[in-house]
Amino acid sequence: MRPAIGTTRRTVLAGAAALGAAVTLPLTLTPGAAHAAAGDAAALRARWHTLLTGGPGLDLTDERIAAAVARTGKAATTAAKGLDPSRTDGLFEDLTSTTLSNHVTTSFKRLATIATAWAVPGTPQHGDTTVRDLLLAGVDWMLTNRYGPGHTRFDNDWDWEIGSALALNDASVLLYDALGADRLERITTAVRHYTPDPNLWRADRQIATGANRVWVSTVVAVNAVLRDDGDALGAVRDALSDVEGSGANSVLAFNDGTDGAAGTGEGFYADGSFLQHYKHPYNGGYGKELLNSLSRLLNLLAGTGWAVTDPALDNVRGWVVDGFDPLLVRGDVMASVCGREIARPSKQGHASAQTVVEAVLRLIPGFPGETGEVFTALVKQWIAEDTYRDFLTVTDPASLVAALRVLDSPVPARGPLVAHKQHPRMDKAAHHRPSFALGISAYSSRIYTYESIQNENLHGWHLSDGMVLLYTDDLGHYSEDYWPTVDPTRLPGTTVVAGRPADAAGQRTTSTADWAGGTALSGTTLGAYGMELRAYGSTLRALKSWFCLDDVIACVGSGIGADAGAVETVVENRKLRDPAAALLVDGAPAPAGTGWSARMDGVRWLHLEGTGGYVFPEPAGLRGLREDRTATWREINLKYGTDTPVTRPYLTLWHDHGDAPSGAGYFWLQAPAVSAARTRRWAAAPPVELVSRSTAVHAVRRPSDGLLAANFWSAGTAQELTCDGPASVLVRPDGRTVTVALSDPTQLRSSVVLDLDLPGLTVVSADPGVRTTATGRGLRITADTAGLHGATLDLTLKRS
Repeated sequence: MRPAIGTTRRTVLAGAAALGAAVTLPLTLTPGAAHAAAGDAAALRARWHTLLTGGPGLDLTDERIAAAVARTGKAATTAAKGLDPSRTDGLFEDLTSTTLSNHVTTSFKRLATIATAWAVPGTPQHGDTTVRDLLLAGVDWMLTNRYGPGHTRFDNDWDWEIGSALALNDASVLLYDALGADRLERITTAVRHYTPDPNLWRADRQIATGANRVWVSTVVAVNAVLRDDGDALGAVRDALSDVEGSGANSVLAFNDGTDGAAGTGEGFYADGSFLQHYKHPYNGGYGKELLNSLSRLLNLLAGTGWAVTDPALDNVRGWVVDGFDPLLVRGDVMASVCGREIARPSKQGHASAQTVVEAVLRLIPGFPGETGEVFTALVKQWIAEDTYRDFLTVTDPASLVAALRVLDSPVPARGPLVAHKQHPRMDKAAHHRPSFALGISAYSSRIYTYESIQNENLHGWHLSDGMVLLYTDDLGHYSEDYWPTVDPTRLPGTTVVAGRPADAAGQRTTSTADWAGGTALSGTTLGAYGMELRAYGSTLRALKSWFCLDDVIACVGSGIGADAGAVETVVENRKLRDPAAALLVDGAPAPAGTGWSARMDGVRWLHLEGTGGYVFPEPAGLRGLREDRTATWREINLKYGTDTPVTRPYLTLWHDHGDAPSGAGYFWLQAPAVSAARTRRWAAAPPVELVSRSTAVHAVRRPSDGLLAANFWSAGTAQELTCDGPASVLVRPDGRTVTVALSDPTQLRSSVVLDLDLPGLTVVSADPGVRTTATGRGLRITADTAGLHGATLDLTLKRS
């Protein structure tokens, strides 16, 4: 085997950031014939085999490893149920469809699961000749009846070119010595029939992008190893950087860091955002799968003549630190970036986070030095803090071996994340405090509402209408059947027209509004966030702000109106860990029984046991409802859902703005995880005060330090701040220092001009593009925002 020969743009993209040594079986392959000595191919097969099984040296005396091996055997036993190569309608009795392509993929996945157990020492299936022969017969059945050049593809291209091919490749590596030359030729020919090129996919040969490009590249790479084809491995290496397309669809480069004018914009951005299917936020879906597959590919190619040397490989650190860490909450992935996967029962229970952890474990050996230590510290933290789903008891043997090695390293865990992180490129924000985390989901002219394709995620109508996801010590809140049972018309934080749209209504649509985003003050947990809501399918309009001020989130709304329909803003919609969790209304307990509903007038504060407090500095009229909600997963996912009814208890609280309101608004303080006593005290002396709630500006002030936070929807004034147009601003006094942070959430303005009427200020430091001039009462701040895509600019001032 040898690297591809010839001068291409690869020589320009290549650089000094070569991947370090592989985890196992380090290779130093020298250039030679395209099909070199069999030993090289065997070494690469062994490397992939180790990724699948953990290798031949598993320590079965270690109880944790023995348990992982037992899980592998149990999974194979389950997968083998109904396997019958003598059938004519399907290899498995429940996978007989010739119109649903996922039946083909699932059949191959079950064969790969059984093959894994056959290859792992210590399982009941290990080395069993009967199991081996059954697997070979199963592969033959699929090649004869479903998969290969003689068969017509149907339904979803992903299953033919990626899903089935990945599983068949894995099974072939595991069974390699038993396949025989003829069967191996049939397998590799079948896979190449569907997936011949790492740059292209789909029947009409579209450019592969994002996770799809890495998946396709993985298929081609393992197929190349099985065929001993070095040129194909060179093509895989080049495809990751999109050499053929001059880098337009490189999966390694940040989309906003290269000339991506010819690309789709899919993939990672420098702020940690990940987009797939053009404008869908997808870190927790396609993004995690890209990281997962890439980590395997980098392991396979490391130390060979095809090792990835593109300098953009260094960006992987940014993916992990900015694109995954802020979106993980004690083992859960914020649902706002998981796309349609939230509607799959297999993806609940912190399963998505497991994929991220496994991927980063594979990356660690290839990034020696500081990056490797950062990854090690993160993995240690992620594993330790997820007490809902113990990673060590659910992962595969190979990942467990890697995890135990990392846990034994001297690098300390990072510690709990305390940060406020915004992702302007995908209209999302994440707020992490020691006792809770909170995610805000918006959309705009740049980002789609939600995705519902392949008959999945049918009720995601309001996932981006200002949805607020609160994560507390109830780590299973968004697991255990939350998404099928929650009322999808009353997601927390959203402002909606009451009613139930048609399945998948409004999916893959953008807003006509540009204002979505905010400002984050570096090094703090202070952030201003907001969106101009122009709802799909109705005339509903609203201006919505969330001022995340450490342990308090000030929620402000104005300009709420619609020509028709009852309009609501949802304060909370909580799946109750304890169905009888106490709700206090101004200190008095509300009935705890299912079926309670009430209209509550003049409310000053609420406290929900196990969740936290809600303070209404302006006494509010609210409605409340306790109910048991019953649903099936099939209602939100026809493809992967199940028909078993599930029931969960909920408490919902909302503002009823009435029918066809005009100019309605709201203001409340959300205080997650605080006690009832503190909520009562804050109701008497609110820790955040409302400054403005107009259609020009939302602003609040924190009396304890004078912090002023403002979202300007248009030119306006909020006490000492005057702005010339749309902007998000934070002004934080701290002794003699005043820090100003600002951004353009519309991502359209060339500059923002802000007058700060505070006397005696001089500049200490300023980000590039920020200038000041003296005015009669203070300073005029002019910030160049063109091309920043909503990023925050900082200015530090000193009082005389």
